[in-house]
Amino acid sequence: MAGRGVVGPTALRMMLGGHLRELRERAGVTRTDAGWAIRSSESKISRLELGRVGFKERDVADLLTLYGVHDAPERDRLLALAREANDPGWWHRYGDVTPEWFDAYLGLEATAELIRTYEIQFVPGLLQTADYARAVARLGPSGTRTDSEIERLVALRTRRQRALDREPPLKLWAVIEEAVLRRPIGGTDVLRDQLGALLEATARPNVTVQIIPLESSGHAATGGAFSLLRFPQRDLPDIVYLEHLTSALYLDKRDDVETYTQALELLASTSPPPQQTEQQLTRLLERLH
Repeated sequence: MAGRGVVGPTALRMMLGGHLRELRERAGVTRTDAGWAIRSSESKISRLELGRVGFKERDVADLLTLYGVHDAPERDRLLALAREANDPGWWHRYGDVTPEWFDAYLGLEATAELIRTYEIQFVPGLLQTADYARAVARLGPSGTRTDSEIERLVALRTRRQRALDREPPLKLWAVIEEAVLRRPIGGTDVLRDQLGALLEATARPNVTVQIIPLESSGHAATGGAFSLLRFPQRDLPDIVYLEHLTSALYLDKRDDVETYTQALELLASTSPPPQQTEQQLTRLLERLH
């Protein structure tokens, strides 16, 4: 299973892109000039430096020459990184049922050491039961997913949950609106089983769940659900993930990350502490009997 030393291709692209950006800025080369050097454009350089696209070895070699990197071991290391960054992750086999913009998140999730998330609509995917995930998949925007596609989405969600069991395990801290846990997605039986699974999950040392009561008067995270991912690699900044209906945003600028981090800290400090979650879930379960 993936451990701390295993880095997915998405993270590798981001690491290499960040390094190339530093080399370009140190050499005083503009994105436009860098684009000319690889027979492309300024926007292509921007996407490369953000890790949004794959790398061609020839392009990386030409950029390193342009930036004055002539040390053979350093060039070999960065070219090897480019090759590794182009290897598909395990999640690519599910590309037929997931949007392209979600691939980046799956790659980052597989590499992260800590994910903190705020949820207003669904139980976090890493804590969903198969039946709950199946019910969520049926709510897709098109409403036309086949049974086969739904089962592949459930298999993907189950595969993602292995991150909680790897060594060392992914740490997950979820702050969930109580309304999420009252919404009978899939029916009462599915919700009951999901609440029971959440109750079991809170016993894990690497899982923390806090529930914001319905009677809460409000809080700072009024913009909607989001996740904050942290990585063990020093080259990778914390990333805020915001999902929309047809796309997603990945924020890594320090000011943006600090704003969302502060919002999470405020949510955690003003919500009932994790020690009360078991009691809250038990009370919610009793309502369903």
